[in-house]
Amino acid sequence: MAAKVEIYYWTTCPFCRRALALLDAKDVDYTGYDITGDEEARAKMVERTGGPKSVPQIFINDKLIGGCDDLHALEEKGELDSLLL
Repeated sequence: MAAKVEIYYWTTCPFCRRALALLDAKDVDYTGYDITGDEEARAKMVERTGGPKSVPQIFINDKLIGGCDDLHALEEKGELDSLLL
């Protein structure tokens, strides 16, 4: 069974596009939440993250992974694929 992957993003954010591109390149089935300009949705994201307000915010199996740099760091260390199983 594949991991449950969720990402909160803005359409205008280059870091968001970079994170989404990595997930797409790996053929990851994810749920994306476009919160562009939606302060209510952003407040819900912040509540879920426990503080971080920046986008993207990525969850794998309901665990906060972090943002774009965190996602790419996991990939570079060879740890992302095992989280996605």
